[in-house]
Amino acid sequence: MKKYTEIKDISNLQETIKDAISLKNNPFEFEDLGKHKTLVMLFFNSSLRTRLSTEKAAKNLGMDVMILNVNDAWNLEFEDGTIMSANTSEHIKEAAQVISQYGDVIAVRAFPSLTDKKKDESEFVMNSFIKYATVPIVNMESATAHPLQALADAITITELSKKAKPKVVLSWAPHPKALPQAVANSFVEMMQNMDVDLTITHPEGYELSEAITKNTPINHNQEDALKDADFVYVKNWSNYKDYGKVLSQDENWMMTKAKLGNAKFMHCLPVRRNVVVEDAVLDGEHSVVIQQANNRTFAAQIVLKQILEEL
Repeated sequence: MKKYTEIKDISNLQETIKDAISLKNNPFEFEDLGKHKTLVMLFFNSSLRTRLSTEKAAKNLGMDVMILNVNDAWNLEFEDGTIMSANTSEHIKEAAQVISQYGDVIAVRAFPSLTDKKKDESEFVMNSFIKYATVPIVNMESATAHPLQALADAITITELSKKAKPKVVLSWAPHPKALPQAVANSFVEMMQNMDVDLTITHPEGYELSEAITKNTPINHNQEDALKDADFVYVKNWSNYKDYGKVLSQDENWMMTKAKLGNAKFMHCLPVRRNVVVEDAVLDGEHSVVIQQANNRTFAAQIVLKQILEEL
């Protein structure tokens, strides 16, 4: 693996999931692979699971880790030809090349603005690092994608599925803030590459990009969509067409124990209790969010392992 900024960077998904589960059973099997190698983690935005799980994954492989909250450093400029007379102090051209001298792999987390769709969809931060860095780049969530989370989700479903082709439902839920489409986008793309029966359910007007959903069935009746589901992934996302706007906070879309039935409940966390999902679901026997979060380590670890093997 040369980099992991999008799901298609995985050459063999099923083999990668299998190897990640194997790492989970023996996390220090390749602890010499990353010896004398350094992972530099750059955070343009806050993180809990991504930061800790990726650091743990690197250390399981014997890597050293350096972490920088970019907003505590210089403000970076990403535009070409800019006269840097405002608030940016360093251009990505220099920054990416310099950081590449300090680390063997660079992992980047940078959220969207949710105001400029064209700019967000250009993935200008992630693509600038890909363009100017001289070492592999790992996406720890970008403007439109969260491929590490999606890989952890795939591992979780593979571990827990009791059917050859489980029914998986991605359900929108209300949230008081405007949230990105990144997690939903990558989950849909990942499920499209797995042998599952995927349905998306959300209020009318909350369609994701057609470039993401493609031919995946969309049902605006949540309870109908949830019938006979084996896994229910609940996630809020802001409006895509009226970009970044919160046009619905319909409490009827909150996930409840009655709606969930016997399906496994999934969420990337953090989650707002009794807004996105009721306590009875999160604290119930069908919630797998903690196992899902644990798998973040092994999703990151298998990605780093495959990258290190090609350095």
